Amino acid sequence: MLENTQEILINAKKASADILGLTTDKKNAALLAMADALIENEADILAENEKDVEAARGTVSDVMIDRLSLSHDRILGMAQGIREVAGLPDPVGNVLDEVTRNGNLVIKKVSVPLGVVGIIYESRPNVTSDAASLALKSGNACVLRGGKEAFRSALAIVKALRSGLEKVGVNPDAIQLIHDTTRQSANEMMKANGLIDMLIPRGGAGLIRACVENATVPCIQTGTGICHVYVEKTADLDMAVNIINNAKTSRPSVCNAEEVCLVDEAVAEDFLPMLKSKLVDERAANGLTPVELRLDGKAAEIINGTPAGEKDFDTEFLDYILAVKVVSGVDEAIAHISAHSTGHSDAIITNDETAKRKFTLLVDSAAVYVNASTRFTDGGEFGLGCEMGISTQKLHARGPMGLKELCSYKYIVTGNGNIR
Repeated sequence: MLENTQEILINAKKASADILGLTTDKKNAALLAMADALIENEADILAENEKDVEAARGTVSDVMIDRLSLSHDRILGMAQGIREVAGLPDPVGNVLDEVTRNGNLVIKKVSVPLGVVGIIYESRPNVTSDAASLALKSGNACVLRGGKEAFRSALAIVKALRSGLEKVGVNPDAIQLIHDTTRQSANEMMKANGLIDMLIPRGGAGLIRACVENATVPCIQTGTGICHVYVEKTADLDMAVNIINNAKTSRPSVCNAEEVCLVDEAVAEDFLPMLKSKLVDERAANGLTPVELRLDGKAAEIINGTPAGEKDFDTEFLDYILAVKVVSGVDEAIAHISAHSTGHSDAIITNDETAKRKFTLLVDSAAVYVNASTRFTDGGEFGLGCEMGISTQKLHARGPMGLKELCSYKYIVTGNGNIR
């Protein structure tokens, strides 16, 4: 494998022409071989991952260690994700629209691969296999650039995936890993005009902001999730507690985890003690990490917790921390979300149809939920197999990015001597 960033980008561009010509059957065979190669190389991948985890231990939080760590079950899950992508319909070559003009001029709008997709991501090794499988099935080459914390893991995974491609006669250069984990390589990718057709950053707010502000190649804004759950006054409070418990504690280090709870003042005195009992008291009694509740003034009059600071309603904690605010009703909840949400995923718990309609119409996020956890914003949960990222912008793609979102389109126009 090459280590020079520019050479890697050039090789990926060359390989994209080979991938463009693959049949659906050939792509699926390659994906199944990639999945098998992950299982076959599990011992090597886990050994390299353990080195990454030990190097990171003590320098990042426990939830980030969990995000970095691989296991037998997680590798099985990665392989299964690749197999599910193999089972999805091929998005390439689909006729999206067709019209006949001027008698016999047939104009078809046909989906085509982007070419080379670049992904800059942080310490989540599973993104390596997810991104590679989605890129291949959608007819794209990919250039992966992970964070230094997970480099050994990513390298072992990429070596396995490339070996799978080689076994079925597919150009392994379709999957490339950047070896330089300094900012220099990220900057090179951001400015790789003519070599990268779309750049997708997956990570914290700083990474995404750097790409959006500095990239000269097309860039998708993804990831940062200040996700809200609003408990409206007609909500089933037991349901609300269960949803919030899932949204906050099932995996707090991911972008679809809840960071802010808004509670209608009409039910705050009943609901907030229930919330504290579930997230704080019960978890502590069961030996689990209790959630730190950061309370606004009204919430602090009802339950004990940490006074909310100035930035707590604008922070993606990625930890066992939840900002809590009491609001006067659905209008104030929507106004708060409009001012503080990152446009990722926001939810209302309600039994009122008017509140539901207003919330779903006026909350301008990629995914808006009614009586369900924000944790469902995920490519696998949405039936996409896995995802390249969660787009929080509106142009080209929005929400979980699957195969269709990794395609563009072109017009194929067929005539019979037509002139204008």
